Amino acid sequence: MFAQPASDLAGTERGREAQALLRNCVHCGFCLPACPTYRVTGNELDSPRGRIYLIKQVVEGAAVTATTREHLDRCLTCRACERACPSGVAYGRLIDLGRELVEERAPRPPAQRAVRRAFVEVFSRPRLFGALLGVGQAVRGLLPAAARARIPSRTAVAGGLPSARHARRVVLLEGCVQPGLAPAINHAAAQVLDRLGISVERIAGEQCCGALGHHLGQTERALAQARSNVDACCAALDAGAEVIVSTASACGLMVKDYGRLLAGDPAYAAGAKRVSAATRDVSEVITPGDLEHAGLTANTGPRVAWQAPCTLQHGQRLADRVEALLRAAGYVLVPTREPTLCCGSAGAYSILQPELSQELRRRKIAALTIGAPGVVATANIGCLEHLRPASPVPVRHWIELLAEALDR
Repeated sequence: MFAQPASDLAGTERGREAQALLRNCVHCGFCLPACPTYRVTGNELDSPRGRIYLIKQVVEGAAVTATTREHLDRCLTCRACERACPSGVAYGRLIDLGRELVEERAPRPPAQRAVRRAFVEVFSRPRLFGALLGVGQAVRGLLPAAARARIPSRTAVAGGLPSARHARRVVLLEGCVQPGLAPAINHAAAQVLDRLGISVERIAGEQCCGALGHHLGQTERALAQARSNVDACCAALDAGAEVIVSTASACGLMVKDYGRLLAGDPAYAAGAKRVSAATRDVSEVITPGDLEHAGLTANTGPRVAWQAPCTLQHGQRLADRVEALLRAAGYVLVPTREPTLCCGSAGAYSILQPELSQELRRRKIAALTIGAPGVVATANIGCLEHLRPASPVPVRHWIELLAEALDR
């Protein structure tokens, strides 16, 4: 697809990138059946190919219309289309670029901007989010059913992180909402890694990974958060940490992308590249052999339906790793349908696009429960909290299941 960038982009790095990204698209249409929103609406403008046409028009200087914004907003950035594309279109980067241009050329009404800024400010500040969550939990019984379902019950975690007693050390990213919503996840990860001879450390100065702001058009805010994390993570690596570990696949994907996002920043390019190269999903740090050496035997735990977050399977391209670990821990994985279909969470998407999000959740729950599982396992806090209120069985992070298997 040829594009001639408008005068404000012509000759710029961003203009050249847009040309290169668009050039790879050959209009084949393989992306259409892979796209969750196209499968729900049947509208080609809700498909990657349709959105690429819209982005091409914006790159070439066409006016940003309500239609342009609507259909770019409806994209989940699940990147399932990238896995289906025979031409290697980097759609994830293309949709981000398109949204950046739309925000610059046709700013949203003040009310919409305020809502999006509030999302970023609240959800990317763990203390603020934790305080507001605590208030919600305190009055949970008084809230309407729909609001009550979104607020999880209080959960307590006994004890802190295991003491740093092993030669091998890793940094565990805390995340923003996960410590408040599901503190047992990072606690379980630390326990499992400790059992396998790896000590876990926290880092001072950790901020939001920046994914929420990045996908809501607040690029500079996201890059500022990324720079702070690069400083903090580089200091930890200098002090001897092997790698940086994330238990939230969306956060891990964002940090793995720092090297590209900050490639044009002379002061941070090298550090960002180093941090991206050192970042691992927790499933990359553990092997089935590790669990066998830990003496695991046949498990009497519940049958498990595995839900692979888009950020894990499409973004990080880590297919089948968690399933192998669960099987090595003795769990029985039940059959599911449509494993590549997005659950509809996608950060703030479930709030900003409730109808599409809820329909995708309905389809995902149906696909996950056909094998009568006792629990649904996932790898991302966003997916977990989106599926939990609608699931007939508990939804948990897979690392919690591993921790329980090791304790048996």
